[in-house]
Amino acid sequence: MTDLIPIFPFLIPIVAIIMGIGSGIVALALDHQKKTRIFELHHKERMLAIERGMEVPPLPPELIQGRDKPRGTLASSLRWGLIWLFLGIAIVIGQLFNGRADIAVWALMPVAVGLALLVYYVIGRRQEVATSEAASAASGSKTS
Repeated sequence: MTDLIPIFPFLIPIVAIIMGIGSGIVALALDHQKKTRIFELHHKERMLAIERGMEVPPLPPELIQGRDKPRGTLASSLRWGLIWLFLGIAIVIGQLFNGRADIAVWALMPVAVGLALLVYYVIGRRQEVATSEAASAASGSKTS
């Protein structure tokens, strides 16, 4: 067992790279399998509709969009902003307790990313509120 200890520092990055690439390949394969199945079912549905003389159903949006929910929503920026912020704060506190103030400075990067995402959320939320108020004011003035 002691013979393997010098190898461990080299195995960690190798395993991390292999697992990272492997998980990406698995995600792509599963997404392709899902889209293929949806397309097959849609094709069968179209064929049955044509045989019966019914209206042909439109193509499912899952095949066009590729994702179930849009990326970059305000809720996701709030969630990731809080995650990055508290992760950075935890690293800073941990390094300060260990007496490593020089390393704790580097932990301010995730704090900055978290703050940037939270600022984006606040600005986006204000714009949404202003847009909805303007739309309600415009619809209120039309009905009067």
